[in-house]
Formats: sequence, C-alpha cells, structure tokens
Amino acid sequence: MGRCAHALAVAAGLAGAAAALAAQDPSALSLDAAFARATEANRTLLAARAARTIDTAGVTAAGQRPNPEVGFEYSKETPHWAFTGIMPLELYGKRQRRIDVANATLAVTDAETARVAADLRADVRRAYFEAVAANRRIAIAQELEGLATRVRDTAQERFQAGAAPRLEPLQAGLALALVQNDLVAARGQATAARAELNALLAYPGEAAVPLADPLEAGPVPAVQAVTQQALAGNAELQVLDRRIEEARARVALAEALRHPDPSVSAALTYDAPGEFTVGWRAGAAIALPVLTTGRPEVAVAEATLNRALADKDARSAQIAGAVGAAAARAAAARQALDRYQADILPASLQVEQMAEESYRAGQTGLPAYLQTLQAARDVRQRALQAGLDYQLALAELERTMGVPLR
Repeated sequence: MGRCAHALAVAAGLAGAAAALAAQDPSALSLDAAFARATEANRTLLAARAARTIDTAGVTAAGQRPNPEVGFEYSKETPHWAFTGIMPLELYGKRQRRIDVANATLAVTDAETARVAADLRADVRRAYFEAVAANRRIAIAQELEGLATRVRDTAQERFQAGAAPRLEPLQAGLALALVQNDLVAARGQATAARAELNALLAYPGEAAVPLADPLEAGPVPAVQAVTQQALAGNAELQVLDRRIEEARARVALAEALRHPDPSVSAALTYDAPGEFTVGWRAGAAIALPVLTTGRPEVAVAEATLNRALADKDARSAQIAGAVGAAAARAAAARQALDRYQADILPASLQVEQMAEESYRAGQTGLPAYLQTLQAARDVRQRALQAGLDYQLALAELERTMGVPLR
C-alpha cells in the first residue's frame, strides 16, 4: 500500500511540481506578466503603434486652408505694371469634412492596433504554455529515465543471479537508451519553445525565466458569456466599425466637393501715362460644374460604405459561430484534462508501480514490464498533451473573440 500511495503522490506531483517551484521563485513569469511585457515591448505591436503618428499628422494636414496667390505683370500696354492677388474661398464645410475623414482614418489605425494587440495575446498564451509543456516534458522524460535505469539495474542483478537470461539486461538497456533519446529531444523542444516566447516578449533569445502558471490554469468560460463579450468588443469588429465611420466621412466629403469654390482677385495697376498713375481692379471667378459634376465620386463613396456595412454584418455572424465552436473545443479539452488528472494518470502510475514490484519479485517477465512502462510513457505524454491542447484551445478562443479572456 505504501508504494501505491507513492504512485498517487507522484501523479499529483507531476501536474503541480513545475507550478510549485515557479511559485517559490519571485522572478517567475506569470501569464499576466507575460501579457504586460508583450504589450510594452513586443516589436510588432510597437511598429503598429508607430502608424498613429502618421495619421495624427494627417489630421493636421487635413485642416490646412488654401493658400493665396500673388503675382505681378509688366506689359507694353498701359498700365505697364500690375500687382495681383487671388484668394480661393473654401465653402460648404470642405475643410471640416477633410478633418472628419482624417480623424476617422486615425480611429481605424487605433482599431487596427488593438486588433494586433488581441492577436498578440493569443500568440503569447500559445507560446507561454508551449514552453510550460516543453519544461514538463523534460520532467517526464527525466522521471522515465529514472524508471528505465532501475529496470536496467534490476535486470542486470537478476541476470547475475542466474534468474534471467542475458536478453533481459540487453532489452532493458535498449529501453533506457530510447528514454534518454526522448530526453534529448525534449530539451531541444524546450529550447525552441523558449526562443519563440522570448521573441514575443522581446527578451534575449537565451533568456530562461521560470514560468509560474501550470497547464491546468484558467477556467472554461461559458459559451453565452464569451459570445456576448466577443460581439461587444471584438477587435476585428471594432476595425470594421471604424471603417464604416471612415466611409461615412468620405461620403460627406464627396458631397461637399461637388460644390465648386469661388475665388476673388484684386490688382493694383501702375503707370498708365495720360490716364492715371495708380489704379486698381477687382474680380471673382467660379468653376461651372458642367463636365465634372462629382456625382461619380459620391457613388463610389456610397458603394464603399455599403460594402463596409455588409462586411460588418457578415463578419459578426461568422465570429458568433466561431466563438461558440472554439468555446466548445475548449470545454471538451478541459474535460479530457480533468479526466487524465483525476483518474487516468493516477491509475497508470499505480499500474506502473505494481508492475515494477511484480518484476522485482520475479512474478512477471521483462517484456510484460517493458510493455507496462511503454503504456505509462504514452499515458503521461497524452496527459501532457491534453493540458497543452486545453491551453491552445483557450488561445484560439481568445484569438477568435478578439478581446482578452476574463
């Protein structure tokens, strides 16, 4: 009974050892801290934020007014000199319409940046838990290496005592070599996963900050709640809303541009012998909207607005369905993980311990014991994959929602 209790303790420790060690380390990086770090330092997000400066300058540029024109003339006719000035008059709110378009474009850029940030959160969650899983995979491989070493030693002892043929220590040595090879592969996967996470968090590639959150972290959100949350704050829908506002502003600008702007002019004339020395003249001009009426530009702007509205409706329906599907997959992954943690993994470890005792006592042969070890290895890997699948499902749900999971 002592060995069985030990097996159950190993099952519980396998799931929580990494988290417990990380919790004791004040420098351990939690998932929330990783999100905060990525928000501050991720290069892709910083590049997206840099676009705001461009659109802010665009708002200033849109508010500019037409420049006056000045000129002079000299002719053989009288008066010989003329100094002229022309002032365009911008009417019908064209300047304000340009500013509205520029502000709408700025809002689109802000929404695009928020969408990049939402995608980044999903990427960070995925990379974070892939690194956690890779570290746990190393721990599993090390534990299996210890088991395989004990099997090899036991087989060697039985061979030397004449209780087993030479084949058994050879088979046990082969099993140990395979487990050691798995350990090398697990360490390589951990290095790769850590490098990907470091790239997202703008850490040096070789940094190895301990990770605090376990694969079991995070409850399953309710489908109705996440669907409402997604439709209310989805980053992609926010982008589409801002594009609709931009399209409306462009329709208003196109309508305003249909009206031609007048210009007034004045001239100071000089040197008309026999008539006057200094004179003046004034005038006004306006383009006649006969050949270019501006109606096609308005039609294009209205069609663009209608397309934006249709895109928003279609994408809202798609997101609602995708969120429901992603939430269902996350719930199923959580159920599988809980089953592994509560039933399958403890039972497997208990069977493994009993098989080891039976082999040591000479009640079973090595092939049966090695088969049990292989089954235990598969169960542990599947339990680990179940935890990773759950976190990847949450990452996909968060990406589909376009807003942070609560």
